[in-house]
Amino acid sequence: MSLSNLTESQRSGVTELFRKIAPVADELGELFAAGGHQIALVGGSVRDVFLGRIGNDLDLTTDARPETVLALVRDWADSVWTVGIDFGTVGVRKDGWLLEITTYRSESYDPASRKPEVSYGDTLEGDLARRDFAINAMALRLPSREFVDPYGGLDDLHARVLRTPGPPERSFDDDPLRMLRAARFASQLGFTVDDAALAAMREMAGRIDIVSAERIREELNKLICGDDPRRGLSILVDTGLAAHVLPELPRLRLEIDEHHRHKDVYEHTLIVLEQAIDLEEDGPDRVLRWAALLHDVGKPKTRRHEQGGRVSFHHHEVVGSQLARRRLTELKFPKDVVADVSRLVELHLRFHGYGTGEWTDSAVRRYVRDAGHLLDRLHKLTRADCTTRNRRKAQALSRTYDQLEERIARLAEEEELGKIRPELDGNEIQSVLGIPPGPAVGRAYKFLLEMRLESGVVGKEAATEALLAWAGENGLTAAGG
Repeated sequence: MSLSNLTESQRSGVTELFRKIAPVADELGELFAAGGHQIALVGGSVRDVFLGRIGNDLDLTTDARPETVLALVRDWADSVWTVGIDFGTVGVRKDGWLLEITTYRSESYDPASRKPEVSYGDTLEGDLARRDFAINAMALRLPSREFVDPYGGLDDLHARVLRTPGPPERSFDDDPLRMLRAARFASQLGFTVDDAALAAMREMAGRIDIVSAERIREELNKLICGDDPRRGLSILVDTGLAAHVLPELPRLRLEIDEHHRHKDVYEHTLIVLEQAIDLEEDGPDRVLRWAALLHDVGKPKTRRHEQGGRVSFHHHEVVGSQLARRRLTELKFPKDVVADVSRLVELHLRFHGYGTGEWTDSAVRRYVRDAGHLLDRLHKLTRADCTTRNRRKAQALSRTYDQLEERIARLAEEEELGKIRPELDGNEIQSVLGIPPGPAVGRAYKFLLEMRLESGVVGKEAATEALLAWAGENGLTAAGG
């Protein structure tokens, strides 16, 4: 297809792309042509041109085998890496651009294997046929700049729809992860999924079980950090995919009791996620978003019907923290992310013990101590968790949390709240009590920390007196420590 067949705005996008990437694209195209090989810009790089989202990462595809690609680019590139060479991909850095050059290929999963089988192809059209969606099956040949769109990807971009190049059953059978990609692209791009693809996803949801936890995690991470995660999550739940990759989410679709006195927890969760996103300051915060998504996952297990038609979820934050930890661990999230998300889930109800300001200063100190480095995220999660339609109640909760934050700020200024430590360190404890290093020092340290939280700063003299009195009561002396 000639560029002349594109609309003026589309031609403008392609022209802008080549203005940015020339001479890199032209040089690379001429390099491969001189070697008797084809190369084309492909996939997301072409799609994003028409969406006005040009980055510095470019995907290219070629008929040259990986060893030939290495030979062609070795002297031209600033640097080369081969991490993905087993899957036909060679990485290249040139003039600030990151290029991934992949040999024409097809890949499919054996029903009993978690690893895709890769075979190389010989034509650009054949390579495009195995792409996940038509919007990713467009290409620009280099150096001729011929636009190739055999599956109507440009029309799908205009319609904002995700459709597979061939039958969706074949596409999803070749790589079941594409079903998650559909939900992920819906979140990132705001597109809808073609009815035929949705039907295939419902029918084949169980096929996702063959995909590794790491690949599933990456798709879910990209989905939840997209512009519209509700859209993507709804697709996962409605197609049954969530039951396989994030089963805690569809379980939140609790029946509303006959008195209609409690909310649908699933809908509440999606609202909390959206409200948490509104509070972000520096782009997507995956820890905050995952905590918002999982904050109520303990409710199905703790649901109890009380007298008068009431429903309770006692200690759901504790149960939810355990479930969140288990799910994120199974998805192979980094340990720090698992710890942070599960801790936020555990703490998300703590504020409600504040009442109308009855907490003592020591209780505020403990709140800050327990939140630690997550305090700012806990503020956001707590505020986002208010989804009542009662405007007066919502305003009252917001004012109360404002007051708590003001108290935290005042105490922080007075006492360096974020660095709460006992007023005597381990060496000083050993010196005062005349005891060697060991468990007794740890117990004494814990006593002084509790005293610091309860009473604030009392001074080293008072802390020493209190320590000696405590040690006497507990038999911690130089001889008996």
